[in-house]
Amino acid sequence: MPEATAVPTPRPHPLAPVQVSLGASFRTMMHWSLAATGAMLPLIVLIQAMLAAGIIIGFGFVIPDITPASALFLSSGAPTILLLTIGLVIVPQGISRAKASGAFDYQRALPVARPLLLLVDLVVWALIALPGVAVGLLVAWLRFDLTFSFDWPLLILASLLVTTMATAVGYAIAVSLQPMLAQMVSQVLVFFVLLFSPITFPASQLPDWFQTVHAALPIQPAADLMRAGIASGSFTADARDLLVLALWTALGLLITTRALVRRK
Repeated sequence: MPEATAVPTPRPHPLAPVQVSLGASFRTMMHWSLAATGAMLPLIVLIQAMLAAGIIIGFGFVIPDITPASALFLSSGAPTILLLTIGLVIVPQGISRAKASGAFDYQRALPVARPLLLLVDLVVWALIALPGVAVGLLVAWLRFDLTFSFDWPLLILASLLVTTMATAVGYAIAVSLQPMLAQMVSQVLVFFVLLFSPITFPASQLPDWFQTVHAALPIQPAADLMRAGIASGSFTADARDLLVLALWTALGLLITTRALVRRK
């Protein structure tokens, strides 16, 4: 019988994509994102904490002879401003700069699932934002001697959902518009959130047509859910708030995911 011929084991092409588990990819991208922020990370967390404290103290000066009820409304709304500012302002500005420098396209070219880029940003910005929420509530307690009645399951759900919604919508703005235009939109949004949204003041103080506009936007539902989680003894939220917030979150995730997976 003829002698059997050994079949050589095929070797992968040197340019073939390497299969990496989703968990390993997530850890690698997290390390990369945190390393890219580097020494600025503690400073960013500090600035967010100062912003939260500044909202409490600054708006307290604007309102003369503030009552305990008004102080509670202001203090329970401040964390929402912080989360929305991060997602709707800081995130699109950061993504716009990454697009302008080419870093965004480089990340999209990496052999990882592109939606993972959004997930990593969601986790990073949540880690940055949540300490500021705690600082804001601590400052409110010290400044106004308030007593909070936390609904922890609702507060945790609301914090995660508001952070996800704001980051997803901010990401969608950044990936859908040119960098300069996205940064201009984010600048307009910060004034809209701070001055023209019923977060630190009741919606009843707005004109009727403006109340109708806010009924369809995610800002007031986000504030209502956060407020009900922080001071459940004084404020409540309903299923409509959760539905509106969930719809805007889904819309932001859909636009962002489609933009990320779209071929160049």
